[in-house]
Amino acid sequence: MESLNFFEETQRYLFKIQYFLHGTNKVPIKVKLERVLSIGQIETVVRMANEIWTEHYTSIIGKSQVEYMLSNFQSKDIIKNVMSNKSVHYYLIYNTNKIIGYAGLNIEESQLFLSKIYILSCERGKGIGNKSIELIKEIALTNNLKVIYLTVNKMNVKTIATYQNMGFKITEEISADIGEGYLMDDFKMELKLK
Repeated sequence: MESLNFFEETQRYLFKIQYFLHGTNKVPIKVKLERVLSIGQIETVVRMANEIWTEHYTSIIGKSQVEYMLSNFQSKDIIKNVMSNKSVHYYLIYNTNKIIGYAGLNIEESQLFLSKIYILSCERGKGIGNKSIELIKEIALTNNLKVIYLTVNKMNVKTIATYQNMGFKITEEISADIGEGYLMDDFKMELKLK
């Protein structure tokens, strides 16, 4: 936990620097979610997954596991098949008119599983993640769900701190064999909605 505290302090310091450098001249964000319904949209998700995962996760889990996970969990056919379950929804995340990320949700009986939320690295640090979570909260509440949960790699310290700043709490540790000798070593995090 000491590394998280150190990271939180670093995060606050970087935010102060960012505010000092950009002040009130920040470009306003206009985030929206668009439900993925077409093959073209699925292909966009796959392209974004390849770019984001390769850039972000290679240093955390290694190139071979990233490639394995992309081909086994983020391919066009896999996403199309998963979306045949009516409780699974994918969304493209837009800032103004530009696609900058995607999210995957599973609407369960009593809670919403946020299985994926990924934003291009050049768009991070602008408040887009926070706004996206606000929109996902609206989806949960519309479906009478009072809890959003997700899993995050234990080594993904920056993302863990970001979720904690949004009000998510670590509730358990999960280690799952995903095949080919690869493990997902994650924290489960929950956000209770009012």
